[in-house]
Amino acid sequence: MTASYTPLHKSGELKTRADKASALLKSCTVCPRLCKVNRLSGEPGKCCTGRRAVISSYGPHFGEEAPLVGTGGSGTIFFSYCNLKCIYCQNYTISQSGQGNEASAEKLATIMVYLQAKGCSNINLVSPTHVVPQILEALVKAVEKGLSVPLVYNSGGYDSVETLRLLDGVVDIYMPDMKYSDEETARRLSGIDDYPQTNREAVKEMHRQVGDLVIGDDGIATRGLLVRHLVLPGGLAGTEEVMRFISENVSANTYLNVMDQYRPEYRAYDNPELSRHLNMQEWSDAIGLAQKYGLNRLAHTASRFRLI
Repeated sequence: MTASYTPLHKSGELKTRADKASALLKSCTVCPRLCKVNRLSGEPGKCCTGRRAVISSYGPHFGEEAPLVGTGGSGTIFFSYCNLKCIYCQNYTISQSGQGNEASAEKLATIMVYLQAKGCSNINLVSPTHVVPQILEALVKAVEKGLSVPLVYNSGGYDSVETLRLLDGVVDIYMPDMKYSDEETARRLSGIDDYPQTNREAVKEMHRQVGDLVIGDDGIATRGLLVRHLVLPGGLAGTEEVMRFISENVSANTYLNVMDQYRPEYRAYDNPELSRHLNMQEWSDAIGLAQKYGLNRLAHTASRFRLI
């Protein structure tokens, strides 16, 4: 299979997109926070990232959804920092503390090609929202080095539609979170004022670009949208409204992972609502809500509760 970005590279359009994205860093509008700082000069925005991306780790990952894994794993690259400030983040040492090292475009390109050589089915960009320009810059170099596997954009879902449009024809598989349906909850738990509306517009744009998830005869996804929704204790995620929105405004054929792995981490114990594990009934109810709205393409992951 030829990845989406291959013809764009041959035409020179990929380099044009990379240049346009890099220009956004001068007065940064890469993500919806619109910090307007000059990241080209190294000034960090609210994502705590300046000119260069920071990488925490990379390697074949076998714990992702089955259509991403295959026999060689998903080639994950974990970017440090995040444009969200979730108080319950299970990867807070990466997303909030910034554990990792700065990487040049050349280094990031080399990592991509290395993961392909290891037999990974795709390049899985984890928390890419704040480093889209750096990714595009590296991708140009990676394609020149022989990169050809699909790109997975694995984000928290707080993405700018304008930036996503620079990825049209570049990203093969979008895998955003849909965390909340309530603005006040998003503000309290993730430090974002407008998450629900911004997230919904981003997911619609992602689906416009790639459509429903397409899975080949080998069981590997080649293109499309895969949505993740983490069920939170006490219904805090607003699961019913998330399911309704996906079904009515995106596609009832959306491939969906209703995740049950919430556990108290980071600052969650400071919030009584978040200080306990999810229970089986809460997750079972969330699965029932997905099915109520006709969302039946549910990921068969290693659930703690083993209902599907």
